[in-house]
This record gives sequence, structure tokens and C-alpha cells, in this order.
Amino acid sequence: MLFLRASLFNFSFYGLTIVACILCVPGLFLGEKGTYRIIRAYLRMVYMAEKYILGLDYEVRGLENLPPDGAFIVAAKHQSPYETLKLHYLFNDPAIVLKKELLNIPIWGKFLSRIKPIAIDRSQKKEAMKQVIDGAARVKEQGRPIIIFPQGTRVYPWQTSAEKPYKAGAMRIQSETDMDIVPLAMNTGLYWARKGWMKYPGKVIFEFLPPLKRQTDISTGLKQLEKTLEETTTALQNEAMTSYPYLQKMFDKRKAKHQKHVITAQQKTETKIS
Repeated sequence: MLFLRASLFNFSFYGLTIVACILCVPGLFLGEKGTYRIIRAYLRMVYMAEKYILGLDYEVRGLENLPPDGAFIVAAKHQSPYETLKLHYLFNDPAIVLKKELLNIPIWGKFLSRIKPIAIDRSQKKEAMKQVIDGAARVKEQGRPIIIFPQGTRVYPWQTSAEKPYKAGAMRIQSETDMDIVPLAMNTGLYWARKGWMKYPGKVIFEFLPPLKRQTDISTGLKQLEKTLEETTTALQNEAMTSYPYLQKMFDKRKAKHQKHVITAQQKTETKIS
């Protein structure tokens, strides 16, 4: 039954995405409002498919921790494509820090540029940080929230910060702009993996945590952000696996498979070195 629901949803999701890409073409001739109408219509249809085909919904906690107005930084866990489909639900006109290569995708990249992200070239680390700082200053003047994934990539639910370290980008933005950082924890990776066909019913939790004020020492602030996000994310994942036992089963299975793959890769590397 779970496989059937996941399959039906996937076919619906890919179909909706194809339609959205087609609509991007005339969307290039629309103004900003027209662009956002297409985006929100697409996201709304995907949400309906998630809810009524897959049986997956979401809950938002800690909204009282968001600043009532003005720009701020959201430092979020990144486990799944799921959260990227909810950013325009959770925030009004967010500026997302993303890799510049996405803007080079034919048609879709041009359309994506309409939502005014902060695009960076990750192959040039020093230049990338300057791009982030300059973009953040622009976004602050616009009064828009900035969304950044401090680990820089999607991580599996079982991966620790030792495997996928936190990067200081959010703290450097805060140091330059003096904006508050609002940590955003979630358990999306349990329901919709970063890779794979299967997706599971249940309830995703997004939890906004109390804002982190600017620290004199960037490394101290980064450790505080990491501790806050990791502890809350673990708690949300445990809550989900208690409520939906099949998630615990799949978590253990996928974790074991991943660890086996890591060990095999390490053995191959050691063999080459020797």
C-alpha cells in the first residue's frame, strides 16, 4: 500500500512539474506578480497531491519566534526536496541562497531568477562569500527574509554534523548585516528522502526556534546554531518515528545501507593508497 501511494504521488508530482515548466515559458513575459502566481499555483497543486494522494501533511511550530517585520536570516536544516517546496508557504517573498548553476538551466533558470535569489558560485569560495554578503545587504534593504542551509547541502536524517559540518555563512551574514538568525529544524527527510522513489504518509514538523543574537566570535555563534538545530531535529525525528513506527523501520534500514556504502568506499580508498 505504501509503495502504491508513493508511486501514484510520484507520477502526479512529475506531471505537475512538467506542466509548471511549460507555463514557465509564457511566465517569462509576465511581471513579478504573474511569476509568483505561477509558482504558488504549482506549489498549491503539489501540496494537494501530497495531502490527498500520499497522505502527507505538515505542521508549523514556533511562529512566535519569527520577527514581526523586516529582514532576518533563517538557518534551516536541509534534508529533502520537500522543504524547498514549502518556502513560499512559510515565508512571504523569501530570498533563497542557492548555487548559481541553477540559473543556467534553460528557461527554468530564467524563471527562477525572477524570484530574486542570492545566487553563488560555490567553486570560488572567497568570491561566493562576497556574493552572499552583497546579496544579503540588498535583501535587507528590501525587508525580505533570507533562507540559508548552513550545512550547504541536503543531509540524511542519520548523518551527524561531524559528517556534514556546519559552515559559517549564516554567521558571516549576521556579522555584516546585524540581522537575527532564526534556526529552523524539521524532520522532512524521514518522509521524503533526498534520493529514492519512496515517500511516506504522516506529518512533517517545521519548528522555528528562538532567534540567535549576534556573537562577537563567529565560531561561538556557529556552535550555538549547530547545537540548537541538531538537538531539536533529533527530537522531531524521534517524535515522528514514535507516531509512525514504519518510519523507524525504514530509518534503520536506510541508515544501515548507507553505513555499509560508506565503509565499502573507505575500504576501496585505503586499498588504492596501500
